[in-house]
Parts: sequence; C-alpha cells; structure tokens
Amino acid sequence: MKFSILIANYNNGKYFKNCYDSIIAQSFKDWEVIIVDDASTDNSLELINNLIDHDARFKLFTNSQNEGCGYTKRKCLEYATGKYCGFLDPDDALFSNALQDSVAYLEKSKYIATYSKLTFCDENLNITEDYSKIRQIYNGRDFFNSPVQVHHFFAFKREAYLKTEGIDPSLKSAVDQDLYLKLLEHGNAKYLPVRMYKYRQHSQGISQSSSKEKAKESFAKVIFNTMKRRGLQSLHGKTIPAEYNNAKEIFDLLEYQNSISYRLQKKLRIFVQQLFS
Repeated sequence: MKFSILIANYNNGKYFKNCYDSIIAQSFKDWEVIIVDDASTDNSLELINNLIDHDARFKLFTNSQNEGCGYTKRKCLEYATGKYCGFLDPDDALFSNALQDSVAYLEKSKYIATYSKLTFCDENLNITEDYSKIRQIYNGRDFFNSPVQVHHFFAFKREAYLKTEGIDPSLKSAVDQDLYLKLLEHGNAKYLPVRMYKYRQHSQGISQSSSKEKAKESFAKVIFNTMKRRGLQSLHGKTIPAEYNNAKEIFDLLEYQNSISYRLQKKLRIFVQQLFS
C-alpha cells in the first residue's frame, strides 16, 4: 500500500525543513518521497540533500533546465511507484494523519481519490484559518471545479492516473486543476472533513503575486480543454466555442452554477452519488 508523496520544487529550499519534518512525522509509514527540482537557482539542492541525508525513502531528481510546474509534476508521477499518490508543495506541510486517513478510506471504498480540509497558515506555518469553500462535489460531466471546491490534500490511486493522458506538461499554473479534472473522468473523489494540509501563505507564492491573472487564464484553458475532452458542445443552453478565445468567455459559461435551482439539484445528486459509491 505504498504512498508516493510527490514534490515539485523550484527555489523553495528554505522552506523544506517544515515539509520534511511533516513527512517524517506521518503515522502511516509505508511511503516514498519523489522530489523533482526544476533547475532551482537558489541553494535548494544543498538544503534538500542535507535533510534527506541518503535516506533511501527520498528520491531526488533534477531537470536539466527550468521547465515549469506542469512538466515537473508530470515527471514526479513518472517516477512514482506507490499504489497511492499525493502532491505536497515544498513550502507547505502535512498534518501527521494525512496519509493514514487518506489510505484508510481509499482502501475500503470505490472512490479513486480523497481530498481534505485546506488549512491556511502564515509565513511561519502558524495556523490562521481553514478554507471555507472545500466541500463534497457532485462529479458529473459539467463539473469543472470552478469555483474551487476540490483542493489539497488530494490523494489518488496511481492506476486511475495511468488511465488519463497525464498532466499537461506545458502548463505553468492550474496544474492541480488539470490533474483533478482528468482523474475525475475515471471515478469519484470523497471529501474527508479533517485537517490534513498546511498551506503556507507568503509573498513568493503564486496566489499572492501578480501571477493571479495568468493563473486564471490557465484555469480557463484547462476548463475549455476539459469540455472538449468530454465531448461537450453546449452547457446549460450556451454553445461552447470551437476554439479558445479568452478566460471571460469560458467562465461566463459557468454562470448557471449560481442559480438556486442548480444548487438544490447538486445537493440531491451528491446525496445519490454517495449512496452508490
């Protein structure tokens, strides 16, 4: 039942000690850690190597040049050997129950993935609050995780991932969304309402930088590609364009999600989905 913890690193070596400590503290012990460094320009490799100190459970790989997040996370999965997998960013950390709770549920159910509460922390990894929008989703052809409801800690069966075309290596952001949407085409994900993941908020993070607009654009492209992959031509009475034009056009297609009738139908669908999963 080995669990592959996947870490794509770029210039986050100074935060890795907290990440490393949280892995060592896991109550579930059958794990490996796959680290792929994306040609960091800081002292990440030195810091990481000093911590893992020839521990065979940690496997460190490097890209010969900077390739971006999509390419690097795809590489992580190419090196993984575990039955289960989950991404952990090097500047974040796990609660000690994260692997144990995820594996325990996946082993006893038909679900292909689980996800948990997301806990925001300050730069020193002190807890500030839980992200309030994480909840159980109805996994249908019109689910695109917008607004975001599926997030870290996302644990999944590697055999399910191998049925997909894999993470898009050209993506610089919205990589996790690409992964979630592709996996959910091969099975359902269960929300486990417990803390598993500490998300560090700091000035160098994508969500706090001018990269927000680029991330929104990437997410729109991921959603558009998902629509095409699923063979959708229209969505709730609106025609899906043949080609991608801009983010606004894609997100406008999802306005129906704000209606009361849709929300009520979704709650009913979730209830039924859980009965048969």
